[in-house]
Amino acid sequence: MPGNSQRKGAMRKPGSKKGSTAGSGGQRRRGLEPKGPTPKATERDKHPAARQARAKVKRAEADARTAPVSGSGARGGTSVRTRKDGTELVIGRNSVLEAMRERVPGIALHVQTFIDADERIREIIVLAAERGLSLRESSRAELDKLTAGAIHQGLALIVPPFEYSEPDDLLAFAKDAAESPLIVALDGVTDPRNLGAIVRSAAAFGAHGVLIPERRAAGMTASAWKTSAGAAARVPVARATNLTRALKAYAEAGCMIVGLAAGGESLDALDPELARGPLVLVIGSEGAGISRLVSQTCDVTVGIPMMTATESLNAGVAAGVTLYAISALRRAR
Repeated sequence: MPGNSQRKGAMRKPGSKKGSTAGSGGQRRRGLEPKGPTPKATERDKHPAARQARAKVKRAEADARTAPVSGSGARGGTSVRTRKDGTELVIGRNSVLEAMRERVPGIALHVQTFIDADERIREIIVLAAERGLSLRESSRAELDKLTAGAIHQGLALIVPPFEYSEPDDLLAFAKDAAESPLIVALDGVTDPRNLGAIVRSAAAFGAHGVLIPERRAAGMTASAWKTSAGAAARVPVARATNLTRALKAYAEAGCMIVGLAAGGESLDALDPELARGPLVLVIGSEGAGISRLVSQTCDVTVGIPMMTATESLNAGVAAGVTLYAISALRRAR
């Protein structure tokens, strides 16, 4: 009955255990206030959608770490991919055409069945026929599986692993040519295009080989081979387990170890007799230069004179300039 405050339990008796209550203190009013929009499912830590989103990000990061670093020639994927057996895949019409023109060695060329042939495809088929390269017709599904889902544009060239020489072989090549050894050693050069450019300069200026470390350095991939413009077929490339130890072995064999460093004496002042004798030219990376242990094995360091202090050259260009200077001194007898 409205207003009947005498019913049982309607009011607390004075002096009861809990005492009288004047009101809620605003708790009910605050409880009815809006708390903002509901967070998205992916923003709630314990929600299944959030766990799936985190797992997707981790998979993408893992793929990015394992993806090759070669240049892209096919939209949506890299043009060169290294396989578990050591072979490489060159994919995409432009990349395959460049590789064929530069005579990158190949095992087989996979061509998609009923491919829409353009001028590039026709030139690739002609070049493959001239070289006697194995042509294999493959379905779209087979190429997708071969390239791990990359956009291959209907072409995939399988490139065999590069056959490296031993460090001692480079001295033997110079001896067979009855010439004073000239060897280029690389310390920390990680860009395969720089490696290819250095191999090309080594061929142009009479070097007997290029030495690279096994670890933390660029190898003779299809990208390096293309940049060398075929010079990799003429200049041997050796790999050393320990670069410092290999340089010491060259020194014991009578070679002078010359390091290229910004703080060295001017290349213009290089001793002609030193340049004409057995020589190993050590080139470091553009950023870090020659490492401490390797620099300690050098008998002398030289630098390229610059017009301004702010200018710098990448490893490929620096190697070309220095090899030219050494070659000029060797010819001026």
